Amino acid sequence: MARKKAFVTGASRGIGKGIALSLAKGGYDLAITARTVNEGEEREHSSTVKKSDTSALPGSLNSTAELARAEGAEVMVVPADLMDRASLGAAATTVLERWGGVDLVVHNARFIGPGHMDLVLETPVDILEKHVQGNALSPFLLNHYFLPPMLEKGGGTVIYITSSAAYQAPPKRAGEGGWGLCYSMSKAAGHSIAGLLAVEHGDQGIRSFNVQPGPVKTERLLQDMAGFGFDADNWAPPEVIGEVCLWLAENSEADKFNGQCLQGQELCVELDLVPGWKPADIKM
Repeated sequence: MARKKAFVTGASRGIGKGIALSLAKGGYDLAITARTVNEGEEREHSSTVKKSDTSALPGSLNSTAELARAEGAEVMVVPADLMDRASLGAAATTVLERWGGVDLVVHNARFIGPGHMDLVLETPVDILEKHVQGNALSPFLLNHYFLPPMLEKGGGTVIYITSSAAYQAPPKRAGEGGWGLCYSMSKAAGHSIAGLLAVEHGDQGIRSFNVQPGPVKTERLLQDMAGFGFDADNWAPPEVIGEVCLWLAENSEADKFNGQCLQGQELCVELDLVPGWKPADIKM
């Protein structure tokens, strides 16, 4: 049986890498995209306008590809930048030219940079625009490439990795255990797409979901977030969200959730997708 095809954004590390590896183990070939192609590349990843941080983060597309290929997956590495619409179009076009289409698109990547942990009156408008471009307009653009071939063949699945910041107020101020306007506003915009896709194309076989991952122990959070009031010691491994995405893509039982937001960690526990794992605190 031919392996299904998936396009995963932000797959160089963290949740995206976890999703890519779960899909590879589950029988998918992969097209993976992000900015970091090789280990050690340096880019701005400070969460605040108050300082700069260009230190290298662990992870790369080539590292993820190597692990996925070891699971038997064919892997296309298609670098792209959420801030560069032409690069997104080029990545999508490359995949479509080679495969004709994909069965699954996972929008995991988000804008990494200042504004995530800045207060409202400290946030420049141009920084807010970058978050909206990365977290909402880029997924929208990629859907315009991948949805038509899905519709032609009778269906497919689209997953957006959302955040509770998209629909609830932070528990504290940004930098003290909460988050800033840029993150919440832009994720709310991206979050709105899944429900519309279900309404407009659900009867044509399109399944779309928001997955709220909860606190996940990623390379960037371990390196960056301690200074902003977050302790990642008891957070979930990326595999948890990877297995949730695989289940949503592969099981008809998920059809009843079309257009909805799912709490990833709770669903993982309910379905025992990572045997023996449960969060330290199920209340997220």
